[in-house]
Amino acid sequence: MTCLDHVTLRTAHLGATRQFFIEIFGLREGIRPPEIRRIPGHWLYEGDEPIVHLIGTATPGGRFDGDMIDHIAFRLDDYDGFMGKLRARGLPHSCMSLKGLGEHRVFLHAPGRQLIEVVFRGDAAQRAFAAQVRRSDGQLFPA
Repeated sequence: MTCLDHVTLRTAHLGATRQFFIEIFGLREGIRPPEIRRIPGHWLYEGDEPIVHLIGTATPGGRFDGDMIDHIAFRLDDYDGFMGKLRARGLPHSCMSLKGLGEHRVFLHAPGRQLIEVVFRGDAAQRAFAAQVRRSDGQLFPA
């Protein structure tokens, strides 16, 4: 395998989930093949690649056939910009630093409650490590 091609999320919150990925991850809506346009949904692109496919479902909290995805992860470079978007929108999130791997991870939920993980490596992770402060109980969290 050379890369992850795309992820498909089923959601009863199609519009809100679309807007979430556009605003938070900077994706843009693009063309969907004519063969699937009868299915409610959106394809969201990074550059020329449709990396997030959204499929609308009829009822919030409805059950789906088959297994569900536990979470999806994106690798980003702009830690400060990403955290600024979360703070500006008041989006709850949690963080995990894996200094042994040189990674910093941020976890949040899309409007349909899908778990999203964002991984920062290299200089972005170092900025995240430097931005952490220690609480009185010894836990680290973003400043």
